Amino acid sequence: MRIQAPAKLNLCLFLGPRRDDGLHELCSLFEPLALSDAIEVSESGRDEVLCPGVEGENLAARALAALRAAGWDHPPLQLEIEKRIPVAAGLGGGSADAAAVLRLARGDLCVDTTHKSPRFDQAALAAGLGADVPSQLDPAPALVRGAGERIEPLPAPPPHAVVLLPDGGGLSTAAVFAEADRLGLGRSAGELATLAERLREAAGAGASPLAYTELLANDLEPAARSLRPQIGEALDALRAAGAPLAFLTGSGPTVAGLFPTLAEAESAAMRLDRGDTIVCEAGVAP
Repeated sequence: MRIQAPAKLNLCLFLGPRRDDGLHELCSLFEPLALSDAIEVSESGRDEVLCPGVEGENLAARALAALRAAGWDHPPLQLEIEKRIPVAAGLGGGSADAAAVLRLARGDLCVDTTHKSPRFDQAALAAGLGADVPSQLDPAPALVRGAGERIEPLPAPPPHAVVLLPDGGGLSTAAVFAEADRLGLGRSAGELATLAERLREAAGAGASPLAYTELLANDLEPAARSLRPQIGEALDALRAAGAPLAFLTGSGPTVAGLFPTLAEAESAAMRLDRGDTIVCEAGVAP
């Protein structure tokens, strides 16, 4: 069996107060991308996750281990991940892989209200793996709040496309948030609530994100640019190539340019003439 693990795009990211658990309150709009990792699933003598070219344990292996700990008794599996989503690039590739693994057991896990079973639901398993994993269980446009655990599905927008400049990836999410704290970035809980309502109203009717660009910003951009100054150059390049909207996605370093059509995105990519450019459809999973 071959399954897809689509990347996610943060159309905006608003940073709120730091919580007692060390995480930050956030408000973000997520949408899936046609860009995805492919995972080949086959039965094996033991559970094994292979990801050529990526060193160390990844979230997919942790997701499989979490399923086993929850009582999933499917025969052992080998999962081989073909990485297409750049690593540590702010596109949720590791979270996408983990969520795809959890989907393998869909229908097998349940919440046991009698407390006689060790099994838990997928949402609980996803939340235990990372802030971005719950939203990736069902890749679709969503308003995401809290530290990623509060997810409000939104209608699919009209077709549009994105040009991504990953800049080699490798920017630590923890380092970007630490730099944001050092710079004193962030908003009050009241500001986040107001922004969430405005985003809900704008995106709730299924409008293209290009119709409400004034609401799309990333509070982590100054912190990411402080750690990786060339992010600013990539944003300028996208704007010069004709992107109606260019922004940092997630904690970076990937920057994205939105375009009304795939043809316009491909034309802009040709003008950029960069080897790391990725062009794909946005708003719908593959």
